[in-house]
Amino acid sequence: MIHSLSGGVLSDGEVYTFAKVDVAGTPCWYLAPFRVEVGANVLVPFGRENAEGVVVRTENCTRQTAPVPVGRAKRIVRILS
Repeated sequence: MIHSLSGGVLSDGEVYTFAKVDVAGTPCWYLAPFRVEVGANVLVPFGRENAEGVVVRTENCTRQTAPVPVGRAKRIVRILS
């Protein structure tokens, strides 16, 4: 683990899976706490409620390459059937 001089963690070596989800025409990035495939219908936090969306892309990232800050990223709630 590498620390910055200001006390923050720069790298923890962990790989995170992010999913780009289309929610009502708005693409948003979410952490995927479980395996999810492109085309899957998922339930995600959107605004003040949960909404249904479709996974359009997935990426495995580190903290440095994540599309949004890992600490502030919202998570996929569940996969819908």
